[in-house]
Amino acid sequence: MRIPHFRIKLFLFSFILLFQSSLNIIYSQNDSEKTKSISFKIKLKSDSEVKIKPAALKFNKHFAYSFTLDDGYRSAYLTAFPLLNGGKISNPNKNEWKVDQGGDGTTSKGLYYTDGFGNKIPFKLALAINGGSVRDMPENRGHLSWAEVKEMYNAGWDILNHGFHHATKHGTNYLTEVTENTTSIKQNLNFTMSHFVVPGGEGDEKYYLEYEKEALYNGNFSVASYYGVGPVFKVKSKVDLDKMITARTFVLSSKDTTGFKTMDRYLKTIDSIVKQAEPVWFNEFTHGTGNTNLWNLSMRFPDFKYYMTALAKKYGEKGNDSVWMAPWQEVYEYIWLRDRIKVDFKQKNKEVQVTIELPEIPETFRHKEISLNIGTSSKFEIESSKDLMIKDDGKTTHKQILIHLK
Repeated sequence: MRIPHFRIKLFLFSFILLFQSSLNIIYSQNDSEKTKSISFKIKLKSDSEVKIKPAALKFNKHFAYSFTLDDGYRSAYLTAFPLLNGGKISNPNKNEWKVDQGGDGTTSKGLYYTDGFGNKIPFKLALAINGGSVRDMPENRGHLSWAEVKEMYNAGWDILNHGFHHATKHGTNYLTEVTENTTSIKQNLNFTMSHFVVPGGEGDEKYYLEYEKEALYNGNFSVASYYGVGPVFKVKSKVDLDKMITARTFVLSSKDTTGFKTMDRYLKTIDSIVKQAEPVWFNEFTHGTGNTNLWNLSMRFPDFKYYMTALAKKYGEKGNDSVWMAPWQEVYEYIWLRDRIKVDFKQKNKEVQVTIELPEIPETFRHKEISLNIGTSSKFEIESSKDLMIKDDGKTTHKQILIHLK
C-alpha cells in the first residue's frame, strides 16, 4: 500500500518533536546534576534592611597580593617559609653550587593578616617547581626535596607547574615538559596542578607561545608568561579568567647592598596600587631568597625579609589589615567561583532566607570558599544545617560571612 506523502511528513515532524522533547529532558537533568544550591538563615537582632552580595575578595579585603618563587630553590624552605609561617630561619648555608641559600639564623614569629573573625593567617606564597629537579640528595642540594614541598603545600602554599626540566632551548618538547611535570607532582604529592609558569631562558624566538598553548590545552587554567594581561587586576566586577595569560613581573635585589632603596621603590609601587579606590589583585615573582642573589634574578634574604616585613607592618595584622596575602591559584579560584555563584535573599522582618546557586566546580580546584559582604546595622546570627561550614562576624562588625564549600 502506498503511504500518502503528507502522512510521511506528519510522521517525520512528530518524530522530530518527540526527539527534541527527550533531548530537553536529558539536558534539564544534566543541568540539575551539575548545579546545586545551599541555603541558610540570618537571624537579625533588629529589622533593619539587609543587603548581601559576594565580596570582591576573600575576607572582604581591599588588596590581594600573590607572590611566587620560581624554580623550586631550597632557599624557599630555608628562609622564606619560616619567615612567613613562623619558625627557625636557616643560618648561612652554602649549597652544591657554592651559593649561600641560607638566612640570618633568627627565629621568626611569622607575618600575618587576619580573616576578620579574630584569626591570624600567615602570609603564603606559591612555588613554581620542576619535578625533575626535586631530590633528597646531596645534603647541600640547591633544590627542594619532596618532603619540603609537601610541608609547604600542607601549610597552604600552592604549587604551580614550571615544566619538568625547566627546558627552553631548541628542540624542547613542550607538551612533554607540561604533562610530565603534572604526572610527577601527582605521583609524589597526590594532587593535580592547574596553573603554569613559563620557564625563562635561552630558546627559539617566541618559544613561550608553545608553552602557553600546551599548558592551556592540557588542563591549566592560566599561564604566567612574558607578555599578557595584568599584573594588576581590578576585581570589583567580573574578571575574564578564561585561558588567562598574564605578564610576569619580578622583584629583584640590586647590586647596591648598602641599604634598602631598591626594595623601597618596589614598596612604593605597591602603595600606589593599594591606594586605588577599587579592590585590586597584584601578582609578582622572584627566584631565590637566600643570602646570595642567585643568578642575579633573586632577592637576597635581607632584602626579602625587609620587603615582606614592611608589607606586613603596613597592610597586615599590625597595619591596616587590608591585604589578602595568598598564592595565585587561591585568588584565581576565589574570583572564578565568585563570578559564577548566584545569591538570592528574601527578608521578612528580622529573618533573612539566603539561597546560593553554585556552579559545577572543577575537580582540580583546591580552594572552595566564598565571602559574602553583608550590609546591615544590626547584629545577627546564622542558622544552617550542620554540614554547612559558615563563619560570621555578626556579633562584632557584622560585615561578612565566609562559606566553606565541600
